[in-house]
Amino acid sequence: MTERTLIKNLAALPDGPVTVAGWVETVRDQKKVQFVILRDESGAAQLVNPATRELAAPDGGGEAPAEGPGSAAALALTESISGLSHGSFVRVTGELKHDERVKLGGLEVKIGSLEIVSEALETPIAADSSLDKRLDWRFLDLRQPKQALIFRVQTTFLHALRNVWVEKGFIEVQTPKLMASASESRAELFQLEYFETTAYLSQSPQFFKQMAQSAGFGGIFEVGPAFRADPSFTSRHATEFTSIDTEFSWIDSHEDVMALHEELLVAGFQAVADKHGDEIRELFGVEVTVPSRPFPRIPLAEAKRIVAEHGYVIPRADDDMDPEGERRISQYVAETFGHEFVFLTDYASSIRPFYHMRHEGDPSLTNSYDLIYNGVEISTGAQREHRVEVLEAQAREKGLEPEELAFYLDFFRYGVPPHGGFGMGLARVLMLMLHESSIRETTYLFRGPTRLLP
Repeated sequence: MTERTLIKNLAALPDGPVTVAGWVETVRDQKKVQFVILRDESGAAQLVNPATRELAAPDGGGEAPAEGPGSAAALALTESISGLSHGSFVRVTGELKHDERVKLGGLEVKIGSLEIVSEALETPIAADSSLDKRLDWRFLDLRQPKQALIFRVQTTFLHALRNVWVEKGFIEVQTPKLMASASESRAELFQLEYFETTAYLSQSPQFFKQMAQSAGFGGIFEVGPAFRADPSFTSRHATEFTSIDTEFSWIDSHEDVMALHEELLVAGFQAVADKHGDEIRELFGVEVTVPSRPFPRIPLAEAKRIVAEHGYVIPRADDDMDPEGERRISQYVAETFGHEFVFLTDYASSIRPFYHMRHEGDPSLTNSYDLIYNGVEISTGAQREHRVEVLEAQAREKGLEPEELAFYLDFFRYGVPPHGGFGMGLARVLMLMLHESSIRETTYLFRGPTRLLP
């Protein structure tokens, strides 16, 4: 490993020799002094070099000094700095000096030697480039502190969720993404040739999450890719996305699932606020609000009535809520409860998957919910149906043949406890937390109907 000091650690060091490495963000090449802003993965620092523009006159008819101002080495260093291109990766050894007058961190490094490790071409994007162009050059876009912070936030958020799961004894699983049949419905499936048969890319780890309940694992979780052949071009849709999933046994209703969901989100938001709150405030201009528990809960039928009373009737033929309705009910919840989250519960069975458990005594409703955050749905959760004969009947209702689901239905023929869980889109959560306009900003490499590169 290259011996270097991360820029974020310079402040704790005494004045003296250091080695830093990163990419050149700015060069200010003045007549008498040169300044370089060097950035690494942890921050930025100012480097300084007294400029030597010509060799010193020989002393007493001898040669120019070998070192110091006016020397050939000093001239070479000055010329090297003058020729630095934005984005080049360099390694610098020099003298660290703490100086309160330096605006960037109150310190600077006087350059002793500079090695150009990798020279960069002129950058093809700028701060005002369009989102599509920035995505074309995503590896350069991610050098920006604001963009890089998104994925530090993501790391902190997921680590906090994992801590909750692990402390509860949950098991992390990695489920296959190649499937022999649909996991939810035949809609929005990517189909591909698979030797002598046909395979599908997984829309959800749902079946395999439930298999773990039959296997006696109890609580499980997964953070992994999911695929939807959805030709949508909205700010919140992608053809490949990262899904946060959990499933656990011995629940009484979907209320147990919502309680775990709240606990996870509070832990995640608290960790982000504690570790990155100041940076988010500086770079995004927003405050990370840690939600209070319990989150508001509103049955879907009541939510529709509320938005209708406020002047908006859902213009859908089915029983679902639409995006504008979600925005309206979020606005109502923010004004009434002062909360950014709301669980919409008791969805109609007509718009829910066959494996959602239905209300006892009212099969038109399910023990399920959608979680709305700042006007956008980020998650669906439910209690699952664990009685095999009911599952078979509900699958037929949805146009699915039980024979196609034989491997799944077998999970329930050999005993399985009451269970439930949820799936949640990671990029949507981050988009809304940071008040970004699109999940394209909060996805490492976005995939949509017209984007397969880079």
